[in-house]
Amino acid sequence: MTGALVALGVVVGLVAGSFVNVVVYRVPRGGSVIRPRSACPGCGHEIRFRDNVPVLSWLLLRGRCRDCRTGISLRYPLVEAGTAAGFAGLALLLGASWALPGYWWAAGVAIALTLTDLDVRRIPDRILLPGAVMTAVLLGLGATGDGEPMAAVRAAGGGAAYFGLLLVVALAARGGFGFGDVKLGVLLGMVLAYRSWGVLAVGAFASFALGGLAAIALLATRRAKRKDAIPFGPAMVAGAALALVWGEAVVRWYAG
Repeated sequence: MTGALVALGVVVGLVAGSFVNVVVYRVPRGGSVIRPRSACPGCGHEIRFRDNVPVLSWLLLRGRCRDCRTGISLRYPLVEAGTAAGFAGLALLLGASWALPGYWWAAGVAIALTLTDLDVRRIPDRILLPGAVMTAVLLGLGATGDGEPMAAVRAAGGGAAYFGLLLVVALAARGGFGFGDVKLGVLLGMVLAYRSWGVLAVGAFASFALGGLAAIALLATRRAKRKDAIPFGPAMVAGAALALVWGEAVVRWYAG
């Protein structure tokens, strides 16, 4: 059963990763994520269906447009493969749980927000708000299906708690902390607390630790200045991912 779920996660993740690429490219530019069909930015030709198969088409075309031979960024297949790996990992972690679709959805949203934050230093509400609402719905349905109603209650409380913590940090930072990061806390707080309060605590700690290390590295290598805006969203997502994988083990170690 787990093997089938992992295989399904790979397939769903590849498709989701392809859509994430569309979202990340179009949303910051104010475009629709549905229409028009994807086209080559070099020649404007619509991408054929056979040339739009995640990862495989990029490999067969050797990273170039079929019509004008314009190079296609390596980032596209990497995002597709990375999303597939993430979905497969969640299938391994959760197993046959009705909450799995909610985690897959949240992972796709988190990847899109991470890339957008890195690209434009912004976490768009167009991605975050519907992503968080749908995550709440899917986790609620998952808790009902798994017979764990308290998990849904814990998820709601976790989203509120992480939002509140980040809001306090943002107010204390007086403009040095983006409100988009505060709202991202709702999404990540739900998926972490659904597992346990300990996992949420580990995820929050890991986020600030990774964010601090990243800021120090950027300043030390002079790739950023003290007054530059440094995206914190990617650190939050990375911290959440680490907590989902190792959070329970860290909690047991700390308690022991």
